[in-house]
Amino acid sequence: MKETLYIFLAGGAGSVMRYGVQLLMHERIRPYHFPWATLAANVGGCFLIGLFYALSARLHLPTETRLLLTTGLCGGFTTFSTFCNENLTLLRQGHAGLFVLYTGVSLALGIGAVWAGSLLAMRN
Repeated sequence: MKETLYIFLAGGAGSVMRYGVQLLMHERIRPYHFPWATLAANVGGCFLIGLFYALSARLHLPTETRLLLTTGLCGGFTTFSTFCNENLTLLRQGHAGLFVLYTGVSLALGIGAVWAGSLLAMRN
């Protein structure tokens, strides 16, 4: 139960960080039809999840701390970081085929789901 509370709190903090990146990027850079803020959050989240997993292993951090930083903070900031970490794990474990499958299926189904949801919302 304690882990769930940590994830909940850190997830909220990650979401606020994501909103901050959005505000900052739109003040500094005019998007010009390119989603710079999303790209920055996704790449930043990928960096953070890599850092946090490596530090967790190196410093033998408690499970609660690892969950707070990765599932909570990075998960609230962007789930793309988890997606990338899982893909890297597949590659490191020698599962190149599963990496390609997971990436392709995730992108195709994700885009398809957004499209289906938007179609459903536009129905009378």
